[in-house]
Amino acid sequence: MEKRIITISRECGSGGHTIGKLVAERLGIAFYDKEIIEMVAAKTKLSPDFISSHGEYFQNGSLGHIIGYGGRFASPIQTASSLQDQMYFVQSELIREIAEKEPCVIVGRCADYVLRERNDLLNVFIHSEMPFKVERSVHEHGLKEGEAEKILTKRDKARAQHYTFYTRQTWGSAMNYHLCLDSGALGVDRCVRLICEAAGRM
Repeated sequence: MEKRIITISRECGSGGHTIGKLVAERLGIAFYDKEIIEMVAAKTKLSPDFISSHGEYFQNGSLGHIIGYGGRFASPIQTASSLQDQMYFVQSELIREIAEKEPCVIVGRCADYVLRERNDLLNVFIHSEMPFKVERSVHEHGLKEGEAEKILTKRDKARAQHYTFYTRQTWGSAMNYHLCLDSGALGVDRCVRLICEAAGRM
């Protein structure tokens, strides 16, 4: 049976992590999200907190546009020109290694782009309207209702800039994904079912 690699890109608050985890459980395959943070930390000696705050969010000072996008380097730590670039290159190599090792679901971290040359890949983008994301973030993640929209918007902007910076593609653009789902309109369970059905046709 051919490997099935599913990448989940998502707007903050849309439930992408939850959906991805449920898909992995239903299909009986591995799930990677925050697990990648620990793997990158072990390889780079950078702190997990730094990796968590920089691994998907653009920070000024990166020089990825000079070095190249998604390239393979024998020694990323020596080649990269900033900590964020180092982290991106190591993270990308780890994602490739994970995809070679086993069928899995990978959340975020430009995985759709990093693995773009594979023919067993299903790329999914999860989005929803702001009221749904705010309500979910308040109840499930403890954000304050009056601050949630601003926080979510800021995180998505940084996430979009990071994605574009390293891929030269537009984050959230339908042409970059096989499946785009509105979790607010469809619900988490239906999103999970649709992704599993799509993966089964690969």
